[in-house]
Amino acid sequence: MQPQAVIFDIGNVLIEWQPERFYDAEIGEVRRRAMFATVDLHGMNDEVDRGGHFTEVVYGTAERYPEWRDEIRMWHDRWLEMAAPEIPHSIRLLRALRARGVPVFALTNFGVQTFDDIAAPHYPFLSEFDRAYVSGHMKTIKPEPRIYEMVEADCGIDPAALIFTDDRPDNIDMAASRGWQTHLFTGPQGWADRLVDAGLLTKEDAT
Repeated sequence: MQPQAVIFDIGNVLIEWQPERFYDAEIGEVRRRAMFATVDLHGMNDEVDRGGHFTEVVYGTAERYPEWRDEIRMWHDRWLEMAAPEIPHSIRLLRALRARGVPVFALTNFGVQTFDDIAAPHYPFLSEFDRAYVSGHMKTIKPEPRIYEMVEADCGIDPAALIFTDDRPDNIDMAASRGWQTHLFTGPQGWADRLVDAGLLTKEDAT
């Protein structure tokens, strides 16, 4: 079945998201490894992605680990440096699809404040989706089934007619289990080739 709508994840698909890389550059790999072993920073971020207030969650975590307070606060104060840079080829694919009239959605684990107040003003292409499904607003995260159910109910498209790309296999596996067409994102060229194979873009469009 030719897809009727294309769904993009954002982190590591349209914008690089590598907190470990950021901290390695700021405090060194050895110290970063020690901090991540002590503090569940990705769990903290999941709380934000579920709708927790960005400042309250991060600063609250920092106060529980005073020996890492300054480093944890960087997750808040310098978040935009972690969520960078954008991935230009992926953005071109988003725009090429929309130019051809293909509905394009986002399905992303993203906090309310980080998406609405920080990322969207900095990255204008985040306002170009036909629909943006943001976990912080939905109060559930990938790969929990509920977030996929909410997308299906809202868009009204047959799950078999949705094609979804994400960099995490667990997120892809859940979508596939619901009948979605999927592509595990490892780089924009592979995604471009998949969109061409699906008949949604020409090779020229997908460059």
